[in-house]
Amino acid sequence: MERLFATEKLGGRALYKLHATTLFVGICLVLCYRATHVPAAGRAAWLGMLAAELWFGFYWVITQSARWCPSRRCAFKDRLAARYGERLPCVDIFVCTADPQSEPPSLVMATVLSLMAYNYPPEKLNVYLSDDGGSILTFYALWETSAFAKHWLPFCRRYKIEPRSPAAYFAQSDKPSDPRALEEWSFVKGLYEEMTERIDSAVRSGKVPEQIRVNHKGFSEWNTGANSKDHQPIVQILIDGKDRDAVDNEGNVLPTLVYMAREKRPQYHHNFKAGAMNALIRVSSVISNSPIIMNVDCDMYSNNSDSIREALCFFLDEETGHKIAFVQYPQNYNNMTKNNIYGNSLNVINKVEMGGMDTWGGPLYIGTGCFHRREALCGRTFTKDYKEDWDRGIKTQQGIDLTEEKAKSLATCTYELNTQWGNEIGLKYGCPVEDVITGLAIHCRGWNSVYNDPPRAAFVGVAPTTMAQTILQHKRWSEGNFSIFLSKYCPFLFGHGKTRLPHQMGYSIYGLWAPNSLPTLYYVVIPSLGLLKGTPLFPEIMSPWITPFIYVSVVENIYSLYEALTSGDTLKGWWNGQRMWMVKRITSYLYGVIDNIRKLLGLSKMGFVVSPKVSDEDESKRYEQEIMEFGTSSPEYVIIATIALLNLVCLVGGLCRILTSGQNMQLNGFFLQVVLCGLLVIINIPIYEAMFLRKDRGRIPFSVTLASLGFVMLALFVPIF
Repeated sequence: MERLFATEKLGGRALYKLHATTLFVGICLVLCYRATHVPAAGRAAWLGMLAAELWFGFYWVITQSARWCPSRRCAFKDRLAARYGERLPCVDIFVCTADPQSEPPSLVMATVLSLMAYNYPPEKLNVYLSDDGGSILTFYALWETSAFAKHWLPFCRRYKIEPRSPAAYFAQSDKPSDPRALEEWSFVKGLYEEMTERIDSAVRSGKVPEQIRVNHKGFSEWNTGANSKDHQPIVQILIDGKDRDAVDNEGNVLPTLVYMAREKRPQYHHNFKAGAMNALIRVSSVISNSPIIMNVDCDMYSNNSDSIREALCFFLDEETGHKIAFVQYPQNYNNMTKNNIYGNSLNVINKVEMGGMDTWGGPLYIGTGCFHRREALCGRTFTKDYKEDWDRGIKTQQGIDLTEEKAKSLATCTYELNTQWGNEIGLKYGCPVEDVITGLAIHCRGWNSVYNDPPRAAFVGVAPTTMAQTILQHKRWSEGNFSIFLSKYCPFLFGHGKTRLPHQMGYSIYGLWAPNSLPTLYYVVIPSLGLLKGTPLFPEIMSPWITPFIYVSVVENIYSLYEALTSGDTLKGWWNGQRMWMVKRITSYLYGVIDNIRKLLGLSKMGFVVSPKVSDEDESKRYEQEIMEFGTSSPEYVIIATIALLNLVCLVGGLCRILTSGQNMQLNGFFLQVVLCGLLVIINIPIYEAMFLRKDRGRIPFSVTLASLGFVMLALFVPIF
């Protein structure tokens, strides 16, 4: 029988392995030189360089797990259709939102509509929106969406449009040339714009008009004066897909649509997104109980209406489908600038690293764009005799009111007390990146996962559009992944004997993001200070030992450029990525280390901050023009400005010292330090512009520049031992 998917090993591996081998030899020679040529002057700084390079070498070895033998998957939807027709399993779709201010309801509703409009039997689709803000505004937006869906779904079906997010579709598509199609296009677009305006108007005013609140019983849930941190559980079935009257304007069945706001009480910890997901798993178990669960972030709309069918090609494959716990799609963005100003494209992670992990047991669960086997997500251990019941699901409804009341009882604060929820069942608690630790636990229970990156992106979302948003997002990612590495769930400990060593190494690529900050900070400060103070920290230009230093740095950067270009970045985009690589390491990742140390010492607790999905008009304009956004006085900007100024001062001062020192201090002994310091100055040119040249509101505030000047003055007094 023909397979429902194919796995292709990527070519060029022999050449890559030769490249990696020579680079490894170069790294060993660099470390050998460091260990055998310790000088009398500057000994401490030299040993610090050895420690930093030892770490960089170790981390490079870790990253090879994702590059040694990458693979690519290809799903065959035609074979799935020929074998199963419409006899496909039911799917529960989870969307999580938390704050109507940071995550505008109109944006969330466009995502919900794109998920309701999948090319899939609508009676087998169940869409759940978890509103952790417990906002009547979000409920109102979903109520409006349930009405608009009656027009939107037939429109999508008739014209086979892509993408099926109305916001994205109407922003991207041209008017149809056919008069009849144009008339319907204009009509549906008008309905959508009117709905969006009503939703946005309610958000601006902060309340739903009284005449609207009488239109659905669900609005009465907010009559008690509930707020986002203190309210009863709310479950409202806005569209019941099993009801014969729940049809669109062409008489076709609509997908089930459910609103849920789990109970929140100040005295109970709510466990952030993981808690919301676990409540959704329980609530859905009494409404639909589908064998497949898909979850997606509220700002990541469906961009490919066949994504469910592609995912099922992996689950339903007769040969290996029973081993697959989840199918992960990449995280793509539709608002990237041409040259990736903040390095947020994730192209290399998506195109290189995730496929590399797929070879060893499967990619990480990244928290969005993922299809799960319900039983695996709920804690089941894989066994060879396991067989899924694809026909499972609730076929009959006992009545909406009764079902809602039963579902509410599963979304209370006390339901999980003295149970295994958040431990052995559902998403794990106690970590800012609950998705990664949950995926690791699933892999350690014997399951595999699959990475599917189709030609047409399955999901498209919104990337951070300011420096502050980027730093915040990567702080949360690096802090969470490092906390996993420091816990009992460290991939090398928890995964020992349960997953393959390269798979453990693949998880550690992200687990060790944060500690990369310390050697990076050392490398961008100490060699520059050594240049200024006349302390050589690299071999002389005429020494044969300079060869491995040059080879490792040049070849690794050339390969980094190759990866970026073949993954979809531009040359300037790669350069911007190098800048942001440094910025994130000395800010986000450094904070990730500090916060983990504080938690280990009991000085702070885990937090979770929702990344804003909106920017003001000026910020958006600068983002489109690829001008870096600062604008506020934050400690992170002080660090960035200090490093930039320090390298500029050291380069100018060091070159002056070389030019005026005669025979005592020539360029011969400081060539690599001049090059390193010079590259850091060049890469920081946008930082200097933001400090001294720009006049817009996105410049670095004078207070930050002043503080950074003070720190530079202090750094100049640091002795290079």
